[in-house]
Amino acid sequence: MIDPNKDFYGWTQETVEKLRQGKFSEVNMDDLIEELEDMGRSERRALESRLTVLLMHLLKWKHQPDRRGRSWAATISNQRLRVARLLRDNPSLKQHFAQIGIEAYESAVLDAVAETELDKDTFPATFEQTGWTWAQVLDSEFLPE
Repeated sequence: MIDPNKDFYGWTQETVEKLRQGKFSEVNMDDLIEELEDMGRSERRALESRLTVLLMHLLKWKHQPDRRGRSWAATISNQRLRVARLLRDNPSLKQHFAQIGIEAYESAVLDAVAETELDKDTFPATFEQTGWTWAQVLDSEFLPE
């Protein structure tokens, strides 16, 4: 039996083959359960990461109008596309979207402070204080003024 901590790919292939053959008693269910849980957390983290980058760039767009450029606009568009794909491929994440977004906003503010060197108080303390909606954040036409 392959150890998932030493050869993850080999372990996945071996486990899939055992499942296909109906050899359920040979599958290490504890490892399988742990890996499935990790996969779910990974998708959630990916959404939070994409939203963090998106929100950070929206904050920079709003608070540094003289620095706006194609690069920021491209990053905003790209992150919106990636968020949409994540939600399309993982529709159950939609029910957690607002909470994940709130957590992402906290990170986005810290990242925006680091990248802009603006004071943290420049940015709204919470997502709600931005005045934006989540629909706007995901809207390809929305750019804050």
